[in-house]
Amino acid sequence: MAKNNKEKTYWPHMILGFLLLGITLSYWTVKSASSVPVQESNDYMLKYQQADININEIIERKAAFDQRYTIEIVDVKKVIVELENTKRAKEESSVVLKKGKNSFSYVVATKDGIAVSDANVTFLLTRPHSVREDKYVENIPFADGKFQVKDIDIANAGRYTLQLRATIGGMTGYSSISAYLKP
Repeated sequence: MAKNNKEKTYWPHMILGFLLLGITLSYWTVKSASSVPVQESNDYMLKYQQADININEIIERKAAFDQRYTIEIVDVKKVIVELENTKRAKEESSVVLKKGKNSFSYVVATKDGIAVSDANVTFLLTRPHSVREDKYVENIPFADGKFQVKDIDIANAGRYTLQLRATIGGMTGYSSISAYLKP
């Protein structure tokens, strides 16, 4: 007598279901990853790749600069901002910006307080985690004992970073100051 095999097997359906689930999750992963834009870092006012390749030289030049010179922003209004969403309460000094034209003055001086006029100074106004609204100014002029960046137009409210690079001889110094424009 022949045995009647009427038991159903579900393994082909399971394999098809897992395959469909895998394809769906792969599509979702690619779609999610491509919807978030990747922004380049501009630490040291260089592209990430250039900073990464030359980081040892950058650190040596910065250390040599910091031993002899200082960079300070002057003639700006600062406010203490309490940072939220951090593990500990944290406050930092932030420059207050105004909508429209802004000017910034920097003093590059020796440790003795004597202003240096022959530095090659470059300025960058940037937003954290974005390079779309960057304002880059090369060869800032020296006048009245300071390097003056004039007529930087700021339209959008939010956080900014004021970056300055000063090169004297083979030494390079950096200044990075947070700034904020209220809505």
